Amino acid sequence: MDVDTAARTCTDVIDAVSEAVVTDRQFLETVLSGALARGHVLLEDVPGTGKTLTARSLATALGLEFTRVQFTPDLLPSDITGSHVYDARTESFEFNPGPVFANVVLADEINRAPPKTQAALLEAMEEGQVSVDGETHQLPEPFLVIATQNPVEQEGTFRLPEAQRDRFAVKAGIGYPDRAGERELIDRRADRQTTTPEVSQVVPDDALSDLQTVPETVSVSDGVRDYVVDVGRATREDDRVEVGVSPRGTQRLFEVARARAVVQGRDYVTPEDVKRAGESVLVHRLVLTGQATVEDVDPVDVVRDVLDSVQVPAVS
Repeated sequence: MDVDTAARTCTDVIDAVSEAVVTDRQFLETVLSGALARGHVLLEDVPGTGKTLTARSLATALGLEFTRVQFTPDLLPSDITGSHVYDARTESFEFNPGPVFANVVLADEINRAPPKTQAALLEAMEEGQVSVDGETHQLPEPFLVIATQNPVEQEGTFRLPEAQRDRFAVKAGIGYPDRAGERELIDRRADRQTTTPEVSQVVPDDALSDLQTVPETVSVSDGVRDYVVDVGRATREDDRVEVGVSPRGTQRLFEVARARAVVQGRDYVTPEDVKRAGESVLVHRLVLTGQATVEDVDPVDVVRDVLDSVQVPAVS
């Protein structure tokens, strides 16, 4: 698949999801860029804004197997990975796969689960496998986790560990629709008999696997590569930041910038791609100092300041 074909495919997928989810198109481009970069996506917003609908609609439009796991305080690791079940016929234990064995796994309200369960999901996200009773089981390809979480200020939620957040390529928020968008929600509901809109598959079953190979062909000049590195390093030098972006985060910025170029129909990355990707890739990876937390500093402002302070390379 070449870049032009990939860009048209991405447009078809975004158009299909837009028929179900009333949201900003840039938000859908961010989610799809994370998937193209072979990463996982974290969606954070208040309940009722369409996080779950976005995940389900994207999986359907791409023709991928979809499962949903509702994260709760009493969720066990085996509830995600699966477990060995005794078969009386064969008088042996057989592995019964859990819901993580799917192409797209929706981890709904992920910040309500205990750390032990988070660790089980962490292996799946990073290694593409799960370990149960000493046996390793490979997950299907492609494999994408779309996790949703409510803001940490809400009751019953807690902040995800840094190691867990670092595994998500991008973090995005849908936000409330404007008045016209909210009216469109009402009009769409009035024109159908079901409470949940349905999305049709618009691409072949193997489309995501093919799409994920295209960013690898996108060229990135030396100047833009240096820019990516400088942005990542600048987050560690900000006085408001206790732990800046890790080398993994810098690499994710590079990968998502390439994926974003594909979504835009280009076979090269511009500094603007890095800037547009920067907020969604970097914000959730920062750990602010105690003083900055007390002063209610927003990590978004820190990333924006970093992007404004790092010199943008000239690209011919």
